[in-house]
Amino acid sequence: MTAGFLDLIQQRYGDGQYPGDSNGGASGATGQGQPSKRPGNFMFATGIECSYPTIDHGKTRRDELEECGHYQHWQKDLHLVKDLGLNVLRYGLPYHRIHLDAGRFDWSFADEVMHEMQRLEITPILDLMHFGVPDWLGNFQNPELPIHFADYCAAVADRYPWVRYYTPVNEIYVTARVSAKDGIWNEQLKSDRAFVTAMKHIVAASILGTQSLAQKRPDLVVVQSESAEYIHEACSAQSQEVKLLNKLRFLSLDLLYAFPPDADVCMYLLDNGLTRAEYDWFMAGEPPGYQVMGNDYYGRNERILLPDGTMCQSGDVMGWYQITREYYDRYRKPVMHTETNVLDAEKAPCWLWKQWVNVLQMRKDGIPVLGFTWYSLIDQIDWDIELAEKKGTVNPCGLFDLKRNPRPVAQAYRDLLKEFGQMTIVPHGEMFEVTSQPARLKVEV
Repeated sequence: MTAGFLDLIQQRYGDGQYPGDSNGGASGATGQGQPSKRPGNFMFATGIECSYPTIDHGKTRRDELEECGHYQHWQKDLHLVKDLGLNVLRYGLPYHRIHLDAGRFDWSFADEVMHEMQRLEITPILDLMHFGVPDWLGNFQNPELPIHFADYCAAVADRYPWVRYYTPVNEIYVTARVSAKDGIWNEQLKSDRAFVTAMKHIVAASILGTQSLAQKRPDLVVVQSESAEYIHEACSAQSQEVKLLNKLRFLSLDLLYAFPPDADVCMYLLDNGLTRAEYDWFMAGEPPGYQVMGNDYYGRNERILLPDGTMCQSGDVMGWYQITREYYDRYRKPVMHTETNVLDAEKAPCWLWKQWVNVLQMRKDGIPVLGFTWYSLIDQIDWDIELAEKKGTVNPCGLFDLKRNPRPVAQAYRDLLKEFGQMTIVPHGEMFEVTSQPARLKVEV
């Protein structure tokens, strides 16, 4: 009997996927856990937790790089990244320690780390402001912040011209909300006017900082990490307050990407101190650089407002896929899953795979997802209470514990990389070339 076409194909290629795979891997990938001869360019990443807000009305600085031992073990940490098979690292320079005053910088720690990162061929997504500012700048109510931060960004780009990927300001919305509306960090205020003030200063800082970076590095790629959130209201009729809150989660990206907010959000902004001239400035155009919308997602990002007015964490009712899809439909930017973890070491492997399945579903829908990040490399301290008090509680959410021993999720990530490490940024993305052509600047100010 004459062999059928499938028999002939299987004789030639075996039983695997051929010659590519269903996730867009390069030619030669088997889909059966074997690495491709030409590894993909999808950005599998982790991050070093680096938050540094102040609490106790500025008297106490939370510095996660210090509390988690990174200042002492930074060389070990970088080698752990490499040993895992990861080439991309979300890394936050300690802004509060480097920028000593206007025009004065201390690069001693940063130079050592950045040199080693370059030697190890780790690609940093360099995070320049992570929930806090240097003491001399006060807090996010300071209108001088955008100017000084832009100077800092220019200094970083001058110092490390080989860096292309940046997150100028991490989680702008969370920074403004927790500092000026929830009353936990930095200025510790609880008012809508303080929130709007912080928001406009932080977004302006990100825009001016991005302009400074792009002046030095015209092919800049900005991975804008922002929290993907949602509040479910367990009431028969949704209140106007919750409707507004679920719109305010978009506010930082609306202002950053010059996307006109809804009318009720505009009225809220104008009622709480945003001037018409400031609004027009934000709407003048997008910042420079190639813009990637990074969405951070934890199960605790979704909350339920109960009929008695209390709030509880809902877990992943909608999940990263559905919430991020809302953000994508709004802004139409390439996507990266920029943060996730769970505060239970035993449940972490399953959570890793659940987040990864969300990424695959997004790619299946034709949406360009550029990368995935387990955050963070090492366990964190006191994030179960948003750093509100210095209790020293270890949150076992890292790929490694504080002694740098692997947690179960580290092996799960290795398994994921073995199976999917050949993936490209978009299916068959090897045909695309990222050029050094300068991106357009936002209107000069």
